[in-house]
Amino acid sequence: MVALKVSVQLEDFSAQEEEKRLLSDRKDIGAIISFIGLCRDEEPPLSALELEHYPGMAEAELAIVVKEASLRWPIFGATIIHRYGLIKPGAQIVLTLVASAHREAAFASAQFIMDYLKTRAPFWKKRHFLDGSQGDWVAPKTEDDLALDKWLETKSPRA
Repeated sequence: MVALKVSVQLEDFSAQEEEKRLLSDRKDIGAIISFIGLCRDEEPPLSALELEHYPGMAEAELAIVVKEASLRWPIFGATIIHRYGLIKPGAQIVLTLVASAHREAAFASAQFIMDYLKTRAPFWKKRHFLDGSQGDWVAPKTEDDLALDKWLETKSPRA
């Protein structure tokens, strides 16, 4: 069984604390892959990125994608924390941690999870600019859709 933590939260997170929790009392883990997504500034300059989600559904979808990853690769645990609200440039948005006995499974499953998050998870973002204006809600990029499609077109390595 995969140890799973999924959280959609307003407050920031500590990747180090989450990694310690995932490793707690485990001697069979040979690799942990950590991905932290940050709010980057753009042109025109941002004051914040607004992130919204569908409460309940977002958490359920995150758990589903980890389950799918665990069917594809031998992973022992995963943590996904995704923030919502107004996020300032430079601040953390998302944490994905994946633990496995071997790096290949950890890397692949972490990338699979992030490709899913970028396109299919029920999160929406809108840019707020320093001049006080707001952009439209941001649509997934074609390259993000293509990244997920490559996973969905390939058979699970465990099948």
